[in-house]
Amino acid sequence: MSRTLYVYIVASRSRVIYTGMTNDLVRRVWEHKQRLTPSFTKRYYADRLVYYEMFGDARLAIAREKQIKGLLRAKKVALIEAQNPKWRDLSEGWYKGAAPR
Repeated sequence: MSRTLYVYIVASRSRVIYTGMTNDLVRRVWEHKQRLTPSFTKRYYADRLVYYEMFGDARLAIAREKQIKGLLRAKKVALIEAQNPKWRDLSEGWYKGAAPR
């Protein structure tokens, strides 16, 4: 059985960034936006999805998450800006005021 895993980066408006991994990107971004768990992202208001990658293999997703977390900030910024130069919230319009199912 194959399932999709996501390595993602969320950012605050002041561009504090957090890298994570999930099997449900819509739900996880919602949790960041609602500040549902006491965490780094809650403290720094990192709730804007600015980057993500999809994987079909858990080992590859875990390795990529560790790789991104190990990068210097400048390289993380370059990674984001290569695909999302304006740091736009890629989840904009996903929820329309309702929680994901």
